[in-house]
Amino acid sequence: MIKRGLFRKPNLALESAPTAAPAADVPERLLTACPACKAAHFSEDLESNLNVCPACGHHLRISGRRRIGILCDEGTFEEHDGGLSSQNLIDFPEYERKLASARRASGEREAVICGVGRVGGFETAVFAMEPGFMMGSMGSVVGEKITRLFETAAKRRLPVIGCTVSGGARMQEGMLSLIQMAKVSGAVRRHGDLGLLYIALLTDPTTGGVTASFAMEGDIILAEPKALIGFAGPRVIEQTTRTKLPAGFQRAEFMLSKGFIDAIVERTAQKEYLQRLLRLHSFARAEGGGGQ
Repeated sequence: MIKRGLFRKPNLALESAPTAAPAADVPERLLTACPACKAAHFSEDLESNLNVCPACGHHLRISGRRRIGILCDEGTFEEHDGGLSSQNLIDFPEYERKLASARRASGEREAVICGVGRVGGFETAVFAMEPGFMMGSMGSVVGEKITRLFETAAKRRLPVIGCTVSGGARMQEGMLSLIQMAKVSGAVRRHGDLGLLYIALLTDPTTGGVTASFAMEGDIILAEPKALIGFAGPRVIEQTTRTKLPAGFQRAEFMLSKGFIDAIVERTAQKEYLQRLLRLHSFARAEGGGGQ
């Protein structure tokens, strides 16, 4: 006769043991994982290292305001045209909602921050694009703010440092976005015709209409390690040409090997590097009869 419970799973001692107490709450943003190597770091330690992964050297994206704080001498940056913001001039569907969402996400009114500060003691016009605002897309206000900054720099005989990060022209503004390429390029040319220095610092990613205009018009073009730099993305190029692209295509190291940029500078060394370039420029202008 078959006994009841013959096929019942035996009760193990561990199953009847009391469950462990719930883990203590971990403060939000205590740890940050590197998107490249997945190593976890205390957020404070990562920020003190300028958001560069200590394990693999990957440069995490940072806000435009944070970048200005890294490059400019403390307390010297004076923002210009901070109140400008985009409008839905062509009645693009849902654009107002996207703008409001971008403002909340980034804490900024637009995708670029412009102003004048000092870099290693040298008065300099500086702009930094904001990746948290629609991935730094270039709309009419972005173009207007950068144009005004170059005009201010020309009037005050100042060098310009521009930090780019962008997905390209802002599709929600159509042709109004595309004409910013020509408008900013004209301002860059007028600034350069006065013998003034423009240094472009390209960060990940710098693509589309920004690459096709002011990002690649610097007298000196620098980039962060492994930054993606190009017009169309690698996937689009492969699909269009039906050609397998080489490893590292459009990354900063590839662009340096092809002569598209002048140097790759790690974030921790950028301020000192820029300071040396500004000093050399000021000496050259002084010898030529100009002034800083």
